[in-house]
Amino acid sequence: MKTQGTKKNVFANILDTVPDEVIETLLKGESFRLERIVSDRHSTPQGTWYDQDQNEWVVVLKGSAGLLFDGDEEAVTLKSGDYLNIPAHKKHRVLWTDKAEKTIWLAIHYR
Repeated sequence: MKTQGTKKNVFANILDTVPDEVIETLLKGESFRLERIVSDRHSTPQGTWYDQDQNEWVVVLKGSAGLLFDGDEEAVTLKSGDYLNIPAHKKHRVLWTDKAEKTIWLAIHYR
């Protein structure tokens, strides 16, 4: 009797060309959502800010990115292994993602 779930790999099935950022829900519960995000030199459009209703914990698995929070003058640089928690309604934007390789993130949105 098989009791475990289906094994998958967070680095599998990534397209060679990613014209738009790819956001894929890996797991969802009543109070959370786990996403894999694949960025290929993507950034948040100028003048646009994320203002989310839920908290978001993000980790960069591969690549790097620069995040700017509303009111800050300097971006936070995240590289492979770095993570941070973004409280709900903390406005932020992605200034840049790695130019040399795709940036692969995991994001947990939670209440």
